[in-house]
Amino acid sequence: MYFPIAEIHANPYLIFFTALIVSFFTSMGGISGAFLLLPFQMSILGYTSPSVSATNHVFNIIAIPSGVYRYIKEKRMLWPLARAIIIGTLPGVFIGAWVRIEYLPDPKNFKVFAGFVLLYIGWKLLKDIISTNKAGQKGEPLKSMDFHSLTVMESSFNKVSFKFGGNVYVYKQLTIYVICSFVGIIGGIYGIGGGSIIAPILVTIIGLPVHVIAGAALLGTFVTSVSGVIFYQLLSFVYPHVAVSPDWMLGALFGSGGILGMYLGARVQKYIQPVYIKGILTCCILFIALKYISAFFV
Repeated sequence: MYFPIAEIHANPYLIFFTALIVSFFTSMGGISGAFLLLPFQMSILGYTSPSVSATNHVFNIIAIPSGVYRYIKEKRMLWPLARAIIIGTLPGVFIGAWVRIEYLPDPKNFKVFAGFVLLYIGWKLLKDIISTNKAGQKGEPLKSMDFHSLTVMESSFNKVSFKFGGNVYVYKQLTIYVICSFVGIIGGIYGIGGGSIIAPILVTIIGLPVHVIAGAALLGTFVTSVSGVIFYQLLSFVYPHVAVSPDWMLGALFGSGGILGMYLGARVQKYIQPVYIKGILTCCILFIALKYISAFFV
């Protein structure tokens, strides 16, 4: 099958099932899987123009709603966190999209940038897994009733507190806004909406439970991706000599696989211990990060 905007030939079944498998695992941690589909498009499919980032946003727009629906239905959507992620990330997405086109059009430079972003994410996840194992706290699966016990106790501009699984969690809203503003820039450049960076930070640095942040991170990624696609489309008129606008057909095909993958991933997440979810993501991320960085210097 030929995709004219991406200027590539690819097997549609390979695209569909790759998106399904990737999003099934990553959606459990609040990540759409776009951060893994990007290197797949660049290295396997040979899609290296700047529009690959916009196409990644199209995947997010189509695939994420099914996963968000499951988290809302199971009452595991932390709305104050979702709002903070959206408000903090949106401005950065616009800045990042412009930086991607203006300063990172060369695939080689883009790959090394993506490699360091992934390396940081993988390091944070690995550090969290090691510290958990040292403490001997692999954790027992939560009881089914715990997944319907998310209760927001306080929600203000300064602080949010909520109860989940018998524990009380508190975080500062300003911290989320600051983190998301920087993550938005990186996400805008990388074409991932920022969720793959925000989710690990919320778990490893802020200390929030992965079963709670997943829905909020995905919803934030969805909103920022909608804005990202619109912005990339507008930039295509400003930079007519550069392939900027998304390949809608390719993005829709990836998204169709992602719809099923995210729905199933969100549905079975409550049966998976957090340490295993982090372990799967860590292995994937570190492998790709090291591959990209080494390719730049060799």
